[in-house]
Amino acid sequence: MALVGVIFDFDGVIADTEPLHMRAYQDVLNQTPMVLTKGSYQQRYLGFDDVGVFTSLARHHKLSLTADELDRLITMKGSRYIELLCQGNVVFPEVESCIERLTPKLILGIASGSLHHEIDNILETACLRGHFSAIVGADDINHSKPDPETYTRAIELLCSALHRPSSASGFVAIEDSAWGISSARTAGLPCVAVTNTYKSTDLADATKIVSSLSDIDIPMLETLTIDQ
Repeated sequence: MALVGVIFDFDGVIADTEPLHMRAYQDVLNQTPMVLTKGSYQQRYLGFDDVGVFTSLARHHKLSLTADELDRLITMKGSRYIELLCQGNVVFPEVESCIERLTPKLILGIASGSLHHEIDNILETACLRGHFSAIVGADDINHSKPDPETYTRAIELLCSALHRPSSASGFVAIEDSAWGISSARTAGLPCVAVTNTYKSTDLADATKIVSSLSDIDIPMLETLTIDQ
């Protein structure tokens, strides 16, 4: 199948926001009995949405959270994350040139565990929002990664924009975590993994592994869709 589009993960691929998410979680959790270390965040929770992080942490600490308590933690974390985000530009430097290489011939989308408005805000600040025809955030779906729903929804939106039946054929995902790779592959997409967050040994299920978005261009992506 001919290459028609690329679906990017956001945190760790387009925006270097994972350290900010971790700091926001830690600042909120300081007001609770729960603890989140850098090591446990990277090993267990990176790639989860806010609901997944807080509910998984509560289970790990043998605590129960009411719906109101969970909502309060998510709201506090979101506010703290925005405060940290306002301190500077978080888009990886190689993102703009990568997008410039792809947009003349391909449709682009985002499938992320971040909230939709957070993605929009970062892209607008970086003057990149107009390059993406579909954005799917954590609040747009019912089941977060590693479930495939984030990617299947992005595929549906991009295919609608292309006026074609919904199909994973011709699309490639770009990810930075094992959870994301699993989500993309289950949705039927070949997946390029970027080692921005994890070592290549942690990304073995990807179709191809690169060290940077600078290594990605149309001819390379085309080789991944040949057998779709």
